[in-house]
Amino acid sequence: MTQTSWVDTRTVLLLVSLPLTGLLLLPTAYLVARAGGVGLAEAVDYLARSGTLRIMGRSVLLVAATVGASVLIGVPAAWLTTRTDLRGRRWWTILLTVPLVIPSYVGAFALVGALGPRGMLQGALEPLGVERLPSIYGFWGAWLAVTLFSYPYVFLSARAGLRQIDPALEEASATLGRSGLATFRHVTLPQLAPSIVAGALLVALYTLSDFGAVSIMQYNVFTRAIYLRLSLNLDLAALLSLVLVAFTVALLVISARAERRTHPATGRTHGAPRRVALGRWAWAAWAFCAAVVALALVAPLGVMAYWLVNGVQQGETLRDVFAPLQRSLRAAAVAAGASGLLALPFVFLQVRYPGALSHLVARAAYVGYALPGVVVALSFVFLGANTLSVLNDLLGLSSYRTFALLIAAYVVRFLAQAIGPARAALLQVNPHLEESGLLLGRGRVHVFATVTLPLMRSGVVAGVALVFLTVMKELPVTLLLAPSGYDTLATRIWSASSEAFYARAAAPALVLVALSALSLVYVLEPDD
Repeated sequence: MTQTSWVDTRTVLLLVSLPLTGLLLLPTAYLVARAGGVGLAEAVDYLARSGTLRIMGRSVLLVAATVGASVLIGVPAAWLTTRTDLRGRRWWTILLTVPLVIPSYVGAFALVGALGPRGMLQGALEPLGVERLPSIYGFWGAWLAVTLFSYPYVFLSARAGLRQIDPALEEASATLGRSGLATFRHVTLPQLAPSIVAGALLVALYTLSDFGAVSIMQYNVFTRAIYLRLSLNLDLAALLSLVLVAFTVALLVISARAERRTHPATGRTHGAPRRVALGRWAWAAWAFCAAVVALALVAPLGVMAYWLVNGVQQGETLRDVFAPLQRSLRAAAVAAGASGLLALPFVFLQVRYPGALSHLVARAAYVGYALPGVVVALSFVFLGANTLSVLNDLLGLSSYRTFALLIAAYVVRFLAQAIGPARAALLQVNPHLEESGLLLGRGRVHVFATVTLPLMRSGVVAGVALVFLTVMKELPVTLLLAPSGYDTLATRIWSASSEAFYARAAAPALVLVALSALSLVYVLEPDD
């Protein structure tokens, strides 16, 4: 392979990737430009207001409380399923992971349906003279909803960390006379800390970007405040979005510093660890896992099933789910296909032609994924509203809310999910195989189609599947950008639960959870 051919290919990839990079960075750039129109004095005044400070304080409180609770649930659960003789460890692992696929707004709707003012518990207690339950709305409801459906991030990360720790270190500690608790505190926990930090970061980012649960629970944090300000002042909504982005960046910096201060696992070298016999504590371990599964999985599914039966008895028809399901599948399929296709130039540029520019271009693909969904959606709202007059003149469009704009926002938001698995697959493809094809006189496109793509197919398919399943659940982007009348499963659940029509929300919620559960194929390890 000649040097000229390498340069030509790299140039072509850059010509394809750079315009895409501009699209990926456009939301953040536009938010900065839009917020810049507020004016320094007005911006300082708005950010210093008591209402804005309360939004910041509530957001920090919710993140801290959710992360703390997730660690208290996830780490013990991971230890019980990897290091003890807990009966049914495999099944507990699956059951403790499944809540991850339940969208937070679906879980919040289930909690309100069970514990809300018109919920199941209220109806059951009314004959006993209980006319009103304590309100589930506000901080406690939002904290419970987000925690129950985000703790698996810590659970899975801690499990992975425990599986990498050399058991010989723990055995040596026990040989020196340390108790099991002392060994865990002084040997296991320091090595497990990076995994805990990684899982906690995912929980924190998930909490900070969550829109559905906090909105249903009426807890005014960043995402809900931005959504409510759309109809009042777009410039201030953009300013608040940038503050949310700053909080996200701060979390990433704090996480990076915390990881540098921890001691990573050394890797397994002496076989499987010895199982800790729970003995008389077996019942407590079983009760702990059962309580978590009951709250995070059995109760939400039970509530949705109850409201589904109740709705059918009251005349709700399941046929109403078909149209939103078709729209969800269509949008998810187009967005996933586009993301899988657009990921290829980024992947090839980063893997086959590494360098400073290639690295920057590849990193740009992760900007949209790091931004909360409501921020990405808001930037496209601004872009669409400002280009409406041009679109109206050229295409006769009366609204910027088009299917094409919706797909573009999905791609910006989730392209990184398609890049990750595809990049991992390409790293395993020996470049000499491609060079052999070129030396045999085949063109680059032919070599790619017949050699490279088949070898990296599993990674491409995995990335496309992840984007598909994530788009199915996405709420803020769909809510703000979907064309008029283009309701999906997510928006149908949102509108029905917002109006307390729980029976109407149950069927699409169960369908969405069932489809989302397919993602477990890419979450659980093969030997789990």
